[in-house]
Amino acid sequence: MSETTSDTIRVAHSPDSDDAFMFHALARREIDAEGLRFSFEAHDTESLNALAEASDAPDVLAVSAARYATITERYLLLPHGASVGRGYGPVVVSAGSSALALGELAGKKIGVPGLRTTAYLVLRILLDRFDPVTIPIAPYELVWRALRSRAVDAALVIHEGRLTFEREGFGFVCDVGDAWTKAHGVPLPLGVNVIRRALGEERIARVSRVVRRSIAWAFAHRDEVMRALLTATERATPLDAAALDRYLAMYANDDTLEMRADVIAGLKTLFAEAARRELLPKAPSIELAP
Repeated sequence: MSETTSDTIRVAHSPDSDDAFMFHALARREIDAEGLRFSFEAHDTESLNALAEASDAPDVLAVSAARYATITERYLLLPHGASVGRGYGPVVVSAGSSALALGELAGKKIGVPGLRTTAYLVLRILLDRFDPVTIPIAPYELVWRALRSRAVDAALVIHEGRLTFEREGFGFVCDVGDAWTKAHGVPLPLGVNVIRRALGEERIARVSRVVRRSIAWAFAHRDEVMRALLTATERATPLDAAALDRYLAMYANDDTLEMRADVIAGLKTLFAEAARRELLPKAPSIELAP
């Protein structure tokens, strides 16, 4: 594959707070971009997963960890920018206000954020039989409407919605990240950043350094970035300051700065378990960019 020569790097990420946090400094030119120009676009998670196979796919792409397993021929895994569940993750909630056991949803309709998301893959591992109903992640109210109308019996809620389902009046069923870690003893990588192999080694290394610098800047100026996020109109889900602080603590933290060995182990375990159950064609090797 020939190398891409343009100095403009196209970045696609979600409008969720953790992605906005990590790219804030780069988008606002707060850091040294090493002569590179960057363009940014925001899409919901499942749209990002679909973009990975487009003929004009972005250079840097935030995707579900599960999606990375199927695009390794085109993309390398960046060693930063991950969102990881350490005993927590997406939450299954019931249409009613009462708590249920996950097994009670066998054969039921469950709203899911997309068939290529990590959340869906893990739920398939945890619950053998259910009827998935794809509910677009944006606008975020769609999943609440589906639950209230009983179009689905339950829903798998990701991103900021996992912090707001109780105030919306829905019952807790299962935290799939907690269930995953208890079953396998490793954290659950949920989202990752990937970079196109066609950029070539030199440019991949440069882009990786710049993105890492943007993430580090955000942590060094966390209060400033939080204030910007609280006033941003394009955020996926409105959160108050306390909820935003909690969300960033969960998904924009040390795991975002650098992908640690146990996170790599979590990826390998996820892919191996999915392949064993024939939910993935094979467990791919994991190749990290610099």
